[in-house]
Amino acid sequence: MKTTNNNLMTLDQFKDKNYGLRGTAKRENLEAGYENFKIGTLIHDARIEKGMTQEELAQKVGTTKSYISKIENNLKEARISTLQKIIEIGFSGRLELSIKL
Repeated sequence: MKTTNNNLMTLDQFKDKNYGLRGTAKRENLEAGYENFKIGTLIHDARIEKGMTQEELAQKVGTTKSYISKIENNLKEARISTLQKIIEIGFSGRLELSIKL
């Protein structure tokens, strides 16, 4: 006999319940924090994939190893111009941004 768990909820339902609906301050802070975490993780993963150290990436884009570390570990928010340098100069990639309304 198969049982169902009525206590299961989607991630969005969990966030709605525990952090409020989109547009509330608590929920927007959560979402903003996640985006910064995601950016740091993406940079870290790309750097590893390119076989680069934080020091090598920092030298390539004209910043410090400490600054790269802070971005990767979500301790510092990077400016868009800095992200562009990291992606384009550091990784020879292209930064694409979008706005969803």
